[in-house]
Amino acid sequence: MSDLWLHPASALILGALLLPLIPARLKKVWLLAVPIAAFALNTIMPPGVHGQWQFLDWTLTFGRVDRLASVFGHIMSLISIVATLYGLHVKEDAQHIAAWIYAGAALGAVYAGDFLTLFLFWEMMAFSSVFLVWFRRRKESPAAGYRYLLVHMAGGVCLLAGIVLHASTPGSSFAFEAFEVSKMTPASWLVLIGFLVNGAVPPFHAWLPDAYGEGTFNGSIFLCTYTTKTAVYALCRGFAGLDLLVPLGVAMALYGVVYAVLENDSRRLLAYHIISQVGYMVAAVGLGTEMAINGACAHAFANILYKGLLFMGCGAVLHMTGQSKFTELGGLYQKMPWTFLLTLIGGLSISAFPLTAGFVAKSMIVAAGFEAHNLWAAFLLMLASVGTFLHTGLKVPYFIFFGKNHCRPETWERAAEPPWNMMTAMAISAFLCLFVGCYTPYLYDLLPHPVHYHPYTAYHLSETLQMLLFTAVSFFLFLKKLEPEPTISLDLDWPYRKGGRMFLWLAQKPVQFADNCLGEFYRVGGIAGLMGSARLAGWFDGRVIDGVVDGLAEAVRKLGQRLRPVQRGAVQENLTLAFALGAALLIVLWLVW
Repeated sequence: MSDLWLHPASALILGALLLPLIPARLKKVWLLAVPIAAFALNTIMPPGVHGQWQFLDWTLTFGRVDRLASVFGHIMSLISIVATLYGLHVKEDAQHIAAWIYAGAALGAVYAGDFLTLFLFWEMMAFSSVFLVWFRRRKESPAAGYRYLLVHMAGGVCLLAGIVLHASTPGSSFAFEAFEVSKMTPASWLVLIGFLVNGAVPPFHAWLPDAYGEGTFNGSIFLCTYTTKTAVYALCRGFAGLDLLVPLGVAMALYGVVYAVLENDSRRLLAYHIISQVGYMVAAVGLGTEMAINGACAHAFANILYKGLLFMGCGAVLHMTGQSKFTELGGLYQKMPWTFLLTLIGGLSISAFPLTAGFVAKSMIVAAGFEAHNLWAAFLLMLASVGTFLHTGLKVPYFIFFGKNHCRPETWERAAEPPWNMMTAMAISAFLCLFVGCYTPYLYDLLPHPVHYHPYTAYHLSETLQMLLFTAVSFFLFLKKLEPEPTISLDLDWPYRKGGRMFLWLAQKPVQFADNCLGEFYRVGGIAGLMGSARLAGWFDGRVIDGVVDGLAEAVRKLGQRLRPVQRGAVQENLTLAFALGAALLIVLWLVW
């Protein structure tokens, strides 16, 4: 353990707490300096174990730095710079504070070496990120935020229960290490459920499009980065090779694609596609081979870049026009050409177009599936990639920037390129998407295992281009069928939305009625009877008890007055008389007996 060590999260959290004290003229400098400091601390942090504290019988480890943690820490601290730059013009300090604490908590969870530290930062993520939904301040925002918070609290309870059971098992270690996936215990299942909730694995996924589509234009960049990717890291750390994760991941990849195709809101579409993309990573964790784990980490790294870029593009449209639904947009390339170009780069990258980050990252997972002879999973993941290009690479840019113009006059008048800081952040993300795709050592050298994968082969290039060409032709052939419609797609949040309303109805109607009846019965039968008993007891006490006691006292007083003349003050006479009376009484008792 090094003598001097500063956690990257400390820069973000401390910077957030000090932000309100910074003078207005220096605030933008502070907003850029803090995430840059966090990235610098992450970059210079040496491998090893740092920041160990003794707490009761446990050793808390705040800095377990290895290659698995470092690759996630690198991209998470890097994107905090880009996301903060994107929202640099936001004047509300609270938004930046919530975003930085959220980002710092994610870094804390990634570098946590024990379960207690992990849980501390895990819950800090949930409580800080919900404000990025509430700060949008629409009438739908409070409900969406509360649903988000309730789901994450339920996941946190499962995680805590699993940690407690695991810690109470004889011979178990409190360190956050890999579970024995071949012998899953109740503790490990509970921890897994806690991770899956944050990973938005169906049926625990509905919170993601519900909340991320409702987040602020800049807060959604943070939201799409940290929660799900921290869950992917936790799965890589704890459950690599768990077979169950393969079908779950494949189902996620397909499920997210289907709902993204149906979605009318651009940011909810991107949120659904996060579920699909995280599905690739979950399936890779389930495969558990070195190539698969490398693929999960590489895809998480690349996804943060291009998904952040896509949310920036749609967020720029929302910020400048006030609209995010396809049925209220269209033709904006005339007003926002640079935003269109940068968003298109993000769409091509997420579709694994050659020379982009997605091409060199996502394909590693599919290759790992074929290498592990898990053919059904590999082919279904390839099918999901077709849907990715269909809705994110084509549907998003086409129906926002081209297609039929559905903009209202006031929307069209407002439309323009966003402020310079937003454009710069988008340009940086677009550059990184292309840089990672063209210079693979930048990413591959960060991965936890040695990389023996070469994406730029003739077979892979021809296969990818054929799939993309087929998807593009199909999109334009069936363009009228893919026209967005202002509809709502029922998802698995419907049961708990309706269940919550039913619970509220039960509480307000039958349960309240029963409570009122019980209260009335108590008032009429219970309280009336109690008061009657009290009155009877009072009468008995006043008439009977007090009568007997007072009567006895009066009799004693009168007897004393009558005996007073007998008392003449001679002690000997009194004693003689008393003994004589006592002897006479004993003789009478003996004769009677």
